[in-house]
Order: sequence, then structure tokens, then C-alpha cells
Amino acid sequence: MTDVDLSLPDDTLAAALEALAADVARSAGRLVVDERPDAVEVAATKSTATDVVTAMDQASQDHLLARLREARPDDAVMGEEDGGAAGTSGITWVVDPIDGTVNYLYGIPAYAVSVAAVVGDPTEPGGWRPFAAAVYNPVTDELYRARAGGGAFVVVGDEQSLLVPTSCDSLGQALVATGFGYAAERRERQGHLLLDLLPQVRDIRRAGSAALDLCAVAAGRVDAYYETGLNPWDLAGGWLVAQEAGALVGGFDGPGESLTWACAPGLRTKFAEVVEVGTRRHLEG
Repeated sequence: MTDVDLSLPDDTLAAALEALAADVARSAGRLVVDERPDAVEVAATKSTATDVVTAMDQASQDHLLARLREARPDDAVMGEEDGGAAGTSGITWVVDPIDGTVNYLYGIPAYAVSVAAVVGDPTEPGGWRPFAAAVYNPVTDELYRARAGGGAFVVVGDEQSLLVPTSCDSLGQALVATGFGYAAERRERQGHLLLDLLPQVRDIRRAGSAALDLCAVAAGRVDAYYETGLNPWDLAGGWLVAQEAGALVGGFDGPGESLTWACAPGLRTKFAEVVEVGTRRHLEG
């Protein structure tokens, strides 16, 4: 990869875009919950028969992109579903209308709307970074928000709290979150990595939303997280929230499809080494 300019906008603009991300994520989240039918049905599938899309995924993305294009017509927009557009400002909005669609389908209250403003090319590993973001769980009314250099916060109702990761520094005491892909072959390889890791940590949690898993690291609800196969919309918002909370976030070329990990600062060397070595052995080799 050639060197790219990943310089960030000034803090005034970043703060304004953080507020916009929070506003549109919250409004899309309310749409997702308030208009959820009694029986959610699969509208389409993507990579496999288990990789589902509901009608509300597209409705939520349409809502997000319309709001963002109205407020920021020169910015590019990129989402999980149909409807992205190019821009001229150098800023791209990367959105996930429902991160955790299968949870949404089954009525499990662990899904989120993720909205992030980024610089660089989100399709280029290591060639982009988020600088303003919000992740909203509409069922719990938890709004996670952050901007580069501004810290990370969770807002519930009128209460705002600073996010801080745990002080865990022992891999054997670490509660670790992870997720799995939809293709059976990928899940099998991920399972082998999990079997290697499981005896070395306290326990494993699998919530079903990468965005919420990254926010859980930021909030100290888990000590670490890793996953392979993530797309930019899965990780953009949670990446920034975790990083601004003080967690460490990485991967082979930065967070990305090949590997994304996040952990409390005290686990940096131990955790990253284990998941990176294991990923190369089971998923690349």
C-alpha cells in the first residue's frame, strides 16, 4: 500500500460531525425499533443463506443516507446495503443500518446502528481511519459516541458517562468477545482458533454485533475482542469508540477484514500475539 494522507479535520468540524453521527444513528435506531413488525422476515440473503437482510436493514440505511446527504452533500457515503455514493470533500460516511441483523431477526436485544465519518479509502486495508462516530443500541437506549482526541462516552437518557476499559493485564483472567462469519468453511477455521484460545482465557462471549463488542471493550464489559472477516461498516464506529476510550485496537494492517482486535491496555502484548499467531495459522495457512 502506498502512503496516503490520513490527516484529520480540525476539532470544530470533528465535533460537529460527531454530533451529526449521534443524531442520525439515534433517529435510525428509533425507526428500526418503532417500525419493527411483529414477525421480522428475511428479505434477501448475501454471502450465504445464513447471511440475511431484512426490509428494515434497507429502510434504515435509506434513512441514514438521506439524512447524511442532506446535511453533508459533498461527503461520500458507504453502507452495508444498496445506495452508496461518491463525494468530493475527502470525508466518507461509513454506516451499518443494523449491525447484528440476525439478533434483530430473532428479537435478541443486541443490535446497533453504527455511523462513522472517516478519512482515506475504507476499501483499502490500512488506508483509512474514523474520526467521528456513534453506535446506538436502540433497545437499551445506549448511545456510544466519540471523536478523535475527544474521548469516548456513553449516553443513556440525559446521563453521559466517560468510557474506560478494564485494568486487566492477565490473559488468563481476560473475558474475551468474538464473532463468527456466515460461511461454514470460515466458521470452521474460526472455531479452530477459538479452541486454541479458550484454555488461555477466563471465558468467551459471543454477542452477535461487532460494533457492540468493540463498545463493550471501551466500556469495560469485556477485557478484549477479536474477529476476522469484518467489513468497514462493521468496525468503523466501534473502532473509534474503543480507541478513544483508551483501549488498544489493531490488526495485521490496522483493523480490517483479515483481523480486528481490541483489548485493555494491559493485555496488549499477550492478547495481540496470541490472536495474530493463531489467525495466521488457522485462517491464512
